[in-house]
Amino acid sequence: MSLVKDAFEDLFPDKNPGNYNFEMQYTGRFKPYNANVKYKKNYFEFKLSSKWKTISREIQIGLVQELLLKIFKEKKKTFNIDLYNSFMKKIHIAVPKTKTDPLLEASFGKINEKYFFGMVEKPNLVWHNSLRRLGSYEYGSDTISISLVLKNDQDVLDYVMHHEMLHKKLKFHKKGSSCRHHTKEFKEMEKMFEDSGRMEEKIRSIVSGQRKRFILF
Repeated sequence: MSLVKDAFEDLFPDKNPGNYNFEMQYTGRFKPYNANVKYKKNYFEFKLSSKWKTISREIQIGLVQELLLKIFKEKKKTFNIDLYNSFMKKIHIAVPKTKTDPLLEASFGKINEKYFFGMVEKPNLVWHNSLRRLGSYEYGSDTISISLVLKNDQDVLDYVMHHEMLHKKLKFHKKGSSCRHHTKEFKEMEKMFEDSGRMEEKIRSIVSGQRKRFILF
């Protein structure tokens, strides 16, 4: 508990921590290095992925401070927050690469050579069943996940793969309490994908068609 209190006092020296109740627990239910906080009636409940247990106290303080800033809707910067953000940008180096799929691996390799000069390290590559998100990149597990909806459309699969590889390459830009993933640089590089406009149209068509099918069945 002293970790949360120390994080609070360093971030808000003008606030009295005695006016709040803090609880923190590690859980194996979260994906690697995920965390959240719930706040109600001056009670804070922090839940951190069990992966955080072995990470330095200073970095964990930065994580807690990031969560506190979201609750109080304030913009501040601390040494610990900088440590935390630096850790999250580099965690992929130590993450085991044990998950892959032949189709996803072929797409990754093709896009890597064509748009990144083969310089992007291969992450974990997996499928997921959601239509709400066609693709995602998770920093904590260094995983690109692609919707099964795209399994039979190689062009769109490659386009979404390119998008997620940009997330892996560019990471995020932190300014105050805001964290930007789709920066100006990101959007400019995304447009470099061959025939990107047509790919966006195909995505809208695929999503629309799948939703209709789900409604019918």
